[in-house]
Amino acid sequence: QVQLVESGGGLVQPGGSLRLSCAASGFSFSTYYMSWYRQAPAKEREFVAGITSTGDSTTYADSVKGRFTISRDNVKNTLALQMNNLKPADTAVYYCNVWGVLPDRDSWGRGTQVTVSS
Repeated sequence: QVQLVESGGGLVQPGGSLRLSCAASGFSFSTYYMSWYRQAPAKEREFVAGITSTGDSTTYADSVKGRFTISRDNVKNTLALQMNNLKPADTAVYYCNVWGVLPDRDSWGRGTQVTVSS
């Protein structure tokens, strides 16, 4: 079974940093494009960052460019999101995502809560 388990969320002050991790299992992690999404209260789920299977190319939402860095470790089968200079608007549940492991479907983790507040 495809499993994605996020960790690393928590409460942080504005301007602070947090590092999220996603542990993947049940599929060939190193062959898939991986992404982070987030969903803030009363908002739809939105794309945050993505990374190619080899990690040679990354993509970021405009709202996080210059502050967040996505990376992956294809030996440990983990995906990471380093978040710096956090803002209250970054408060959301952050989800690890992969498309197509199950036919024509997204696979999601349970999410990890990030709260940015003073």
